[in-house]
Amino acid sequence: MKTSDYEYELPPELIAQEPAAERDGCRLLVMDRATGALEDRIFRDIVDYIEPGDLLVVNETRVLPARLLGAKRGTGGAAEVLLLREVFDREPKTSHTAIWEALVKPGKRLKPGSGAIVDFADAQGNVALSAEVVDWASGATRGERVVRLSTELPSLDEALHAVGHTPLPPYIKDYSGDEELYQTVYSRRESSAAAPTAGLHFTPELIEQLRAKGAAWETVELEVGLDTFRIVDEDDPTEHQMHTEFYTVPERTVKAIEQAKAAGKRVIAVGTTSVRSLESAWNAETGRVEPCERAATSLYLLPGSEFHVIDGLITNFHVPRSTLMMLVSAFSTRENIMAAYEHAVAERYRFFSFGDAMFVH
Repeated sequence: MKTSDYEYELPPELIAQEPAAERDGCRLLVMDRATGALEDRIFRDIVDYIEPGDLLVVNETRVLPARLLGAKRGTGGAAEVLLLREVFDREPKTSHTAIWEALVKPGKRLKPGSGAIVDFADAQGNVALSAEVVDWASGATRGERVVRLSTELPSLDEALHAVGHTPLPPYIKDYSGDEELYQTVYSRRESSAAAPTAGLHFTPELIEQLRAKGAAWETVELEVGLDTFRIVDEDDPTEHQMHTEFYTVPERTVKAIEQAKAAGKRVIAVGTTSVRSLESAWNAETGRVEPCERAATSLYLLPGSEFHVIDGLITNFHVPRSTLMMLVSAFSTRENIMAAYEHAVAERYRFFSFGDAMFVH
């Protein structure tokens, strides 16, 4: 197995730059994971493929306003801080301070030990939040730092919402539409640096249609980091190091999984982050999914990996050479997935975060 096995040619114009006019109006490529047979549908047609008693599991995380644009204190030079993950074991968090790992630009001018501080102003031009660069991030590459956030506003949450922006992936250029369209309609706690994009296609009405048909609907939470989407640089994908992310699987979701399995019904993960949460929570000793709260995972699913929980997957079209390409290939086969992607390119599907969807079952 080579990383180059997951490379494919994608015309740049097929990278979606904005969401579909209607969330559930995007296209849906349905694939039989055993045979590779394909059907071209519309996303709202997913109802036709869900049976009474099937369980859909979604990642209900919400994207933080984690992109901070400011100025370096003392010089006024433009600087950017992209929050990646909160750090809880360095010092106590307060309502006015917190420690985060972040991606900073320009990295050369924002080094630990230099006293570098970046200030962020609100719409009225008042500094509402500051970030002091205090350390290198663990395994730091490409400008990753540890920063201490601080504010004089009543809370950090208020400060982040006063100055922060929703961080869109770098392949989305100059999107100026409603940032809420990069959030799922069922999102709750803000804890992620990127959206669980397979869920963007659901509307409240579509969810009600699925429930009316007899499908069950439960949630997990995985705090999505940018490393989820990182291209694998190593020639041998088994040498790639997955960064740790944190996930929660509630007891009610475990019970719903056990009920579906006992009835011979399917567990369908909405998105690769839901897959990683469920499969991470599988306990081989007990033979069941164990409930957990903010457990750590670096699970890396490659062809040859076993899936113990999920029976179906709703997902978007992923970046070439990414771990997500390898995950969906593991759930079916590399040959089936690459053929499906070739079909999607030929049929002019829209790719990546704002793009169209696949249902692999």
